[in-house]
Amino acid sequence: MAKANRVYPQKAPVTKNQEVEGEVVDITYQGMGVVKIDNFPIFVVDAIPGEVVRLGITKVQKNFAFGRVIKRLQESPNRVQNANQIAITTGIAPLANLKYAAQLEFKQRQVAQLFKKVNLDVEVSPTIGMADPTKYRNKAQVPVQTINGQLETGFYRRGSHNLVPVEDFYIQDPKVDEAVTVTRDILRDLGLSAYDEKTKKGVVRHIMARRGYYSHELMVVIVTNTKRLPEAEEIATRLRAKLPELKSFIHNINHDDTNVIMGQWNETIWGADDIHDQLMGKDFVIGPNSFYQVNPQTTATLYTLAAEKAGLKPTDIAVDAYSGIGTITLSIADKVKHVYGVEVVENAVADAEQNARNNQIDNVTFVTADAPEQMVAWAAEGLQPNVVFVDPPRKGLTAELISAVAAMAPETFVYISCNPATLARDAVQILAEGFEIEGAVQPLDQFPQTTHVETITVFKRVKA
Repeated sequence: MAKANRVYPQKAPVTKNQEVEGEVVDITYQGMGVVKIDNFPIFVVDAIPGEVVRLGITKVQKNFAFGRVIKRLQESPNRVQNANQIAITTGIAPLANLKYAAQLEFKQRQVAQLFKKVNLDVEVSPTIGMADPTKYRNKAQVPVQTINGQLETGFYRRGSHNLVPVEDFYIQDPKVDEAVTVTRDILRDLGLSAYDEKTKKGVVRHIMARRGYYSHELMVVIVTNTKRLPEAEEIATRLRAKLPELKSFIHNINHDDTNVIMGQWNETIWGADDIHDQLMGKDFVIGPNSFYQVNPQTTATLYTLAAEKAGLKPTDIAVDAYSGIGTITLSIADKVKHVYGVEVVENAVADAEQNARNNQIDNVTFVTADAPEQMVAWAAEGLQPNVVFVDPPRKGLTAELISAVAAMAPETFVYISCNPATLARDAVQILAEGFEIEGAVQPLDQFPQTTHVETITVFKRVKA
């Protein structure tokens, strides 16, 4: 994939407002097309490989530039006609202009190239996709701003905090979109103000809605900069009248000057403190701050495949690092003797333990701790699992965690990744610690219409 990592000692070959013509040769990790003039990359919204375009240069940096399409001189056969332009320009769905089969190929190639970049020769299977790659997200966290005197919800334009009003988010469950729009209209009617990042005044920062894909239980959260949510009871009454699936209405306080959306303090205004959904035959409690995969349809495929590739046996001891609310831990519990889960978020561990009780699962142990530190501690204590699962955040694994896993000497190390760049980086150390990759790396399209891709990689301990 394209990356602006070259150094150009001479002046850039283009200038702002200049018009140039060129072929789109690649897509960046942000979903922008790449045109090269004298090997100098120009990043362009809504341009896909195989197209020839006339560009207007909008910004020039030392090592790259940005441009906009003035005219498409040759169109790619992989272009989606009448694609959702707001989804593309805001970055909600930067690949909405690319036919789905081409998206899956792009993600397979992205994974392969990242492994090649770290000099690892691996097989990468075709990306597993969805039957319907739209309207899949079960959760929305939507910013709120005042535009022309009116409270609006939408999505920030790429690279800015300028809100573009949006009602149809294209990749979100329509019921989630409806919940956001209904909540916005109620806030407008009651005269609540939007928080202003510049003046630090105003009330509402975000509206969050999440819905159980199988349960159809709906949660609405209003995130405020203030300790009190004005008209809270009236908002609850109107939400209940408009949203029959509503099970939980929560006020979340976040008065920090931060990009973090949710604060840690929640007040239940009406209904339950959480909602439920089902995954792989298990029931899960989902709170306002819970991490729960946003695409439950492919999550079931992901975890089922990971368990199959692990080759679990009834006598196995397993470890689930970054266990969250226990989705992986509980989904494999009936296949092994015992599972240990570790998670740093205290509330997530409480949810995981509640989920275990709700599903009558008693062969699991959850620990509240930082995963790298706990893995080191378990290794020092002599815990010797047969299988270790990791599903880390985008930053990947630490060197300490990888070394701790190696010290435990499991037969199988299953790495579920949402960032193939850190996966490839970590794979180098994992192999150096005495493991080998078994079979192909399997990409799975957990996030259609975006550049993100999930992968499953199975490492086996090399026997002496």
